[in-house]
Order: sequence, then C-alpha cells, then structure tokens
Amino acid sequence: MSPKAYKALVAERDSLSTRTETLEAQVFQLQADTMRLHRELANLKDKMADLRNNNSKLNSNLDASSSKLTRLAADLEKREARLKEVEDILHKRDEAANALKNKLQQALLGFQQSGLTVDIRNGKVYVSLADKLLFPSGSIIIDEKGKAALQQLAAVLNKEPDINMAIEGHTDDKKVINLGQIKDNWDLSVLRATSVTRYLTETEKVDPHRLTATGKSEFQPIDPAPTNEARAKNRRIEIVLTPKLDELYNLITK
Repeated sequence: MSPKAYKALVAERDSLSTRTETLEAQVFQLQADTMRLHRELANLKDKMADLRNNNSKLNSNLDASSSKLTRLAADLEKREARLKEVEDILHKRDEAANALKNKLQQALLGFQQSGLTVDIRNGKVYVSLADKLLFPSGSIIIDEKGKAALQQLAAVLNKEPDINMAIEGHTDDKKVINLGQIKDNWDLSVLRATSVTRYLTETEKVDPHRLTATGKSEFQPIDPAPTNEARAKNRRIEIVLTPKLDELYNLITK
C-alpha cells in the first residue's frame, strides 16, 4: 500500500472515531433528556391527578354549598312568611286594643274625674279605678258609685266576647289596722279584686271564664314616693283587658 493510501485510511479512521464520540455524546445527552422528560411527564401526571381530585372535591363542595343555599333560601322565605303572619296578628291586636280603649273612654267618660283612667300598655288595655271610686275607706264592699262605673264597663265588655280580663287589686304601703278578717294588704288587695270579679259575674253577667282575680298588695306601685298623693294613686283596681290571640298562640306553637 502506498503511503498516500495509508494516510487516507488513517484520516478516515480518525474522522470516524471523532464522529463516534460525538454520536455517543449525543446518545448520552438524549438518554439524559429522555429520563428528565419521563420525570417531568410523571410529575405532570401526578399534578393532573391532583387537579382532577381537587376539581372533584370543588364540584362536590359546590354542589353541597348550592344545596345548602337552596335550603337556607327556602327557610328564610318560610321565616319571613311566619314573621309577616305574626306582625299581621299583632297589628290586629293593636287595632282591637285601640278600638276597645276608645269605646271604654266614651262609655266611662263620666267617671274620669273620679279617678278612672284608660290606657294601653304592651297591647293590653288597662282600666284603672281609684279605690275611692269603688270602695269606702278600708272596705271591700263596692259602693253605689263604683257599681255604676262597673255597670258601664260591663256593658262594653259583654259586647266584646274575645276579650279576657284580669282584675288586679293594689294597695298602698300603709299597714292594715283594725279591719277584722282582713289581716294585711295582701288580703285587702285580693278581696277587693274578688269583690269586683263577683259583681261583674253575678250582677252584670260577665262570663266568669273570661276573668281572673289577683291581688298585688303594695308591690306594684304607680308612684313609689312616700307621700299621701302617691299612696292615693297606688290604691286602685286595675282591670287588664287582653284580646284573645288564639291565632298567634297557634302560630307560635306550630
């Protein structure tokens, strides 16, 4: 072989060796890139699975929240309807109380200078009669002036069957002295309340099922001042008139 041909073969061998090294380096790099891409693909698959899982949870939470919102909206609607019913009934009560107050004020106009008042508190009508309008001092026997006032009161109440009545006796803070069977202010307040109740039911024929008699003694004064004027205000019979609220009771107990 000629020297020239030999040199050509050596040059070709060296060139092939260089290309081989380059290709091996490229193969190594491709293998490294392939492994990296496999890792990235695996990570992406994990993230995709997490996203799908989270999306499923979000959809589940969204459905639950939507259902809860629907229930709350329905409950709110029911409550608003219930509130409207209660407000309507209370409005009727207040209208009835005002109408009754006006009727009583007209019927008892002649007694208002003698210690009779009519007012409304918390939806109830209070007819307050000073003790001097009904009873002689220290007595539980209703006098003629008191009977006349109660007769006018009963005439109105007998036309209002949906009104319940509580007859409350009140005294001042002076201790009872020498009143026979009446031992103290409790006795005096209760016995005066029952005297009024008995007169209304037995003489004026007010339905006894509508009445309750109670004694408050000296413990619910109008004026707590230790003066004769204040004590005179506190000695009284209060007739508390309450419209029957069966509708409201039934609504509340549903």
